[in-house]
Amino acid sequence: MLEKLFRPALQANEPYEEDFYHHPGTIPGTLNEDRDAPPTKISLIDYNEDKVIPKRISVPEDCAKYLNTESVSWVDVAGLGNTNILQRIGKVFDLHPLVLEDVVNVPERPKIENYEDQLVIISRMVMPTENSDGFHSEQVSLVLGKNYLLTVQEEPNFDCFDPVRLRIRNNKGIIRKQGADYLAYALLDAIIDGFFPVLEDYGERIEDLEEEVILNPTRKTLQKIYRIRRELLQLRRAIWPQRSAINALIRDSNELISEEVRIYLRDCYDHAVQVMDMVETYRELASGLMDVYLSAISNRMNEIMKLLTVFSWIFLPLTFIAGLYGMNFEYMPGLKTPWGFWLCVAAMVAIAVGLVVFFRKRGWLESPPTLKDVRGERKF
Repeated sequence: MLEKLFRPALQANEPYEEDFYHHPGTIPGTLNEDRDAPPTKISLIDYNEDKVIPKRISVPEDCAKYLNTESVSWVDVAGLGNTNILQRIGKVFDLHPLVLEDVVNVPERPKIENYEDQLVIISRMVMPTENSDGFHSEQVSLVLGKNYLLTVQEEPNFDCFDPVRLRIRNNKGIIRKQGADYLAYALLDAIIDGFFPVLEDYGERIEDLEEEVILNPTRKTLQKIYRIRRELLQLRRAIWPQRSAINALIRDSNELISEEVRIYLRDCYDHAVQVMDMVETYRELASGLMDVYLSAISNRMNEIMKLLTVFSWIFLPLTFIAGLYGMNFEYMPGLKTPWGFWLCVAAMVAIAVGLVVFFRKRGWLESPPTLKDVRGERKF
């Protein structure tokens, strides 16, 4: 059997890492049935240059008649909650038991596998959440045949393939003039491009967090920094092997991928490299925020200590004068004069005002920068 170890999340919608392992002696090709997985749904899009046929499949065996046609057949399986249907799909597409195991038993590391007349691509798809706080992550598996493409997704509720479906339906671009290998490229390109909206949200979150770290650092700020660092690490683990997998598709020769499609895959590889650079940049910024946070806390403490020191210096001579004239000596000067008290008060006020003026000229009474000051500095 398969066991999953879940790491606790800081918030409800925070993505988490899933670690799993096989017990020693587990039979290769064993499928794990996840009771919490959504039910399996099958949809098919069969198309050529002249027509397109979208269809909802209820019985996996109905896909068989589309696999040996001249048109391109895209079979999309969403949800891993029905092991029986998944096994029947494996028989219809003649999937190797190890391929079916990698497809069903998630998560797998993104990779490329060659099996006789099939090419298996394991990838990881991410999408931003509705409140732009964290991201959804799921495994997407692609099985490329001569005239068909099988995709298997964890979740049926969301993916980033709608632009590809729209291009097929409206006959935009050259997708309906190409084969199944171009369809596989289009889906991989959509998966890689899906990282950019997520990274855009992280750029805005890091920018807001920078202002918070400088102006009002708290314990929650520290938790936000740790959370962003952990989520960016998960993004790096998702994009790094995918970049290597796409590079393998370009480098290794395979009769299922034409030379023309390899040229398009180079552009997909460039996007993956760009995503990787952005992830590394944001990770460095998030790591630097920790140093900025510690510096801000130290500066904040220094400001407090400076203010307390200033007030101590102001009241120190006043306390000395008040203590001096509080001694019960009979012949102290000014005790029996009618203006002695007011002279003492005037002297204390003069000393306090003089010290305040002195400290202000030295710049010790300046207030810390406000949000308006910070934003004003960014405009120049």
